[in-house]
Amino acid sequence: MQQVRVGRRVGRMIGRMMRHLQPGEPLPHLLADDGRDSIVDCALYVRGVRQPGGHTFHEAYAAARRRRNGFVWLGLFEPTWAQFAAVAEEIGIDDHTAEKAVARERRPAVERRGDVTMLVIRTARYVEHAELTATSEVVDTGAVTLLIGPHFVVSVRHGGAGALADVRQQLEQRPAMLGRGPWAVAYAVCDRMIEVYHDVSTDVEQDVEQLEQTAFLRVGGCDVQQIYQLKRELVEFKRAVVPLQAPLRRMNDPAVVELPPQLRQYFADLLGRLTQVVDRVASDNELLDSILQARLAQVGLDQNNDMRKIASWAAIAALQTAIAGIYGMNFEHIPGLRWDYGFYLILLIMTVGSVVLYRLFRRSGWL
Repeated sequence: MQQVRVGRRVGRMIGRMMRHLQPGEPLPHLLADDGRDSIVDCALYVRGVRQPGGHTFHEAYAAARRRRNGFVWLGLFEPTWAQFAAVAEEIGIDDHTAEKAVARERRPAVERRGDVTMLVIRTARYVEHAELTATSEVVDTGAVTLLIGPHFVVSVRHGGAGALADVRQQLEQRPAMLGRGPWAVAYAVCDRMIEVYHDVSTDVEQDVEQLEQTAFLRVGGCDVQQIYQLKRELVEFKRAVVPLQAPLRRMNDPAVVELPPQLRQYFADLLGRLTQVVDRVASDNELLDSILQARLAQVGLDQNNDMRKIASWAAIAALQTAIAGIYGMNFEHIPGLRWDYGFYLILLIMTVGSVVLYRLFRRSGWL
């Protein structure tokens, strides 16, 4: 808590420093503990065209506010509170909103604070693996938080999934779409995330089908631990996909988000595509449950069969033990004890008894 207070004070100090900068001076920023700069890219767009030259966020935001059709897109990767405080001071968001923006673990949500709308999206990617084991990582998730204002978009990404460099590059090749303002960036990011959801769900579905094919093999089949692991990974993916439905529905409500009229239909299409992914995830989850229950039943059946075999051989051995035990007693009057062929007769009885028991158990399916 003390570190948070210190970070806030440092952030406010940097914000005050920015207000006294000359237009040509660079925006001060802090490096992370490992010396890494959290700024991925910062660009000024006017009428959907990226303006040439390198811009600091302070310069680009000031220029965007002077242009009617201009906005700035700042991309950040895992910024600390001290790093993000200067940006928060510049765009005028409160500490609570800034803390949410830099938080790593967030559920998909959309919130509006004055002129700023915060949209949280969970990212996902499929992790390639040679074979599924009890510890395989199948789905890697992260988060992207978008702060959308009249003249800016600030994207804050956490985790290895959800890189936005390709999104920016493809969007810059569509100036007509990019010219619709900051919400065009929000649509492009959501569109890419849902597209990745489709790809991940396809790859996960292949893993589920592979498990289904090997679940009932006597040799080389899957273990219950493998099914549990894939189910845990599927649940993690489900937590990223399913909660995004509510924010997309709310974004179509004019009372919550003031979307440009030309983009409202685009976001409605996103909800329909997301629903398809949700249905596939639910189907895969139900199939995994069925595979798991069937595999557990098979394991129980195999154990029961093993116990039958053990009991059958124990019964056969018990017959030999009983006969040998009786004739091993030191009694004088046991039938056939003093007969010359008594030993061979007892061996014949033991052999015939074993064969009879074996055939009976074999016929009943115990052996």
